[in-house]
Amino acid sequence: MKKLTNFFLDFLPLLIFFLVNKNSGIITATIAIVATTPITTLIYYILNKKIPRTQVITLFFILLFGSLTIAFNDEIFIKIKPTLINLTLALILFLGLLSGKFFLKMLLSPALNLTERGWRIATNAWIIFFLFLAVINEVVWRIFSTDTWVSFKVFGILPITFLFTIILFLLISRHIIEKNNTYE
Repeated sequence: MKKLTNFFLDFLPLLIFFLVNKNSGIITATIAIVATTPITTLIYYILNKKIPRTQVITLFFILLFGSLTIAFNDEIFIKIKPTLINLTLALILFLGLLSGKFFLKMLLSPALNLTERGWRIATNAWIIFFLFLAVINEVVWRIFSTDTWVSFKVFGILPITFLFTIILFLLISRHIIEKNNTYE
């Protein structure tokens, strides 16, 4: 039940963003997401006593680019936000690799226990995926209408990410270390 609640809290601001955009346009939808995201983040914190780093990064970017969108009455800021979030996440993971750290391991262990090669594969895959999401966001917002971009952002990214996660899990499953097994 807790995971379902957390998913709902993550998805609710996007759903509100979509619905408000359909009825009132992108600027009003941006006001709605800037207002609802801190509230859902606070509720998430109250329920879980912590906030994942990725959620903090997302909140920061929503507040920053949402505020710029509202202040300048220019939708470009909210449209480039996903690109910049994904580039930031790819950069963080890449810098971790350069420094010999697997930030995914810090985030996902002990729920997922992989060999070093498994963490390297997973990290490289997520870097490539985040770069893909950045590029696809740029393509969609530049070529298609604002309504199409909003629909893609809300209803396209989640299934793509879910499919990627399943495929990645299948690729790294042979690198899972069973409990009481410490080999590489």
